[in-house]
Amino acid sequence: MGPQHEESTEVKAADRPALSRRGALLGIGAVAGFAAVDVGGFAYASGWLRPDTLTPGRFADRFEHVYGRHDGFRRNHAKGLSATGTFESNGAGAQICRASVFRNGTVPVVGRFSLGGGLPDQPDKPDTVRGLGLLFRASDGQQWRTAMINLPVFTDSTPEGFFERLLAGKPRPDTGKPDPQRMAAFMDRHPETAAAMKIIKQSPPSAGFADSAYHGLNAFRSSNAAGATVAVRWSVLPVDPPAPIGSGGKDYLFDELVRTVAQRPLRWRLVLTVGDPGDPTNDATKPWPPSRRTIDAGILTVAAVQTEAAGNARDVNFDPTVLPDGMALSDDPLPAARAAVYARSFTRRAEEPKSPSEVRV
Repeated sequence: MGPQHEESTEVKAADRPALSRRGALLGIGAVAGFAAVDVGGFAYASGWLRPDTLTPGRFADRFEHVYGRHDGFRRNHAKGLSATGTFESNGAGAQICRASVFRNGTVPVVGRFSLGGGLPDQPDKPDTVRGLGLLFRASDGQQWRTAMINLPVFTDSTPEGFFERLLAGKPRPDTGKPDPQRMAAFMDRHPETAAAMKIIKQSPPSAGFADSAYHGLNAFRSSNAAGATVAVRWSVLPVDPPAPIGSGGKDYLFDELVRTVAQRPLRWRLVLTVGDPGDPTNDATKPWPPSRRTIDAGILTVAAVQTEAAGNARDVNFDPTVLPDGMALSDDPLPAARAAVYARSFTRRAEEPKSPSEVRV
C-alpha cells in the first residue's frame, strides 16, 4: 500500500533484538522468517483485516490485476533506484523523541527513490508520485524505517479505501486513463479522498527527485527521555537549489538524479511536525494546520545511488512499523496494514526470477 517497499533479507540476526516489538511481530528478518510468521495476525488485531473483507494476499492480487504481474519486482513503486548516505542529527529532535538517531551525531542511511505504480518500466512523468524510503541505522543497533512520498497528504484514510481506489483508477485499454464514471462513483463514496485530491492539485510537483520534498504523512507517537508523548509527522525538505531538468527520455527523472548525485551530494532537512491535542492522527488525508510547531532535526545527505541489486535497497523493506525506542504507532490504520501487505508481497517476489532494473547507474 502507498509507498510500498517489501521486506529485506539484509537485516541480520544480530539486529533483531534491537528492532521494535512491532517489527519483530511482523517478521523482520530472513525470507524464512516470513514463512514462519503470520504477519496478517497483527493487522487483523488492528481491525482492518477481517475474513469478510481484506487479506494481504487479496491486496497483492489487486496490484497484479491493475498493473500486471512483473516477476521479481515490488507490487507498488516497482521502478526505483537504490541510494546510500548519512543523517547528521543536530540533537534538536531529542526534545520530543529519545531515539538515539536524534542525539547529536551521524548515522548511516540506506535509501530508495521510486515512482508509484506497479510497472517497473513505466516512462517517467512529472505528475507520477515519487517515493523516498529510508532506513536509519543507529550506533546502538536500533533501526528506523520510513517510506515517504512527494504528496502533501495521502489519498486514502483506510486500507479499504485504498483497495477500492486501485480498481477505480485502473487505466482503460482504449484510452490509457481511468474510467471517469467509475472514478466519479468512487469519489462520491469517499469524500475524504476527493478533499485530499483538491489539496494535492494545489501543490504541483517539483522538477525532479533532487528538489522534491517528501512527507511521511502518517501520524506516530513520539516520547522523549522524560516520558512526555506527542503526536508527530515528518518530512524531508530539499536544501540545495533545483537544477534544470530536461523532459526527454523514458527515464529522464532517474537519469537526472544519477547525473546530479555524480556531481554533488544531495541534501534535505529532516523536519518533525508536532501535533496539538485534537489534531487528526487516524486520517492521513487531513493535513495539520501550518501553524504547528516544527523541529529541524538535522541533515539527510544522499552521497551515492546504485542500480538495484542484491545487497542494496532492492531488498530492503521500508516498513513504517519498524521503529526505534521512543517511537510508536498511533491510531492511524494504514501503517500496520502496509506492513502486512509488504510482507505478503515480498514472499511472492522472493520466489520469483529477478529481472534487470529499468534504471541503470
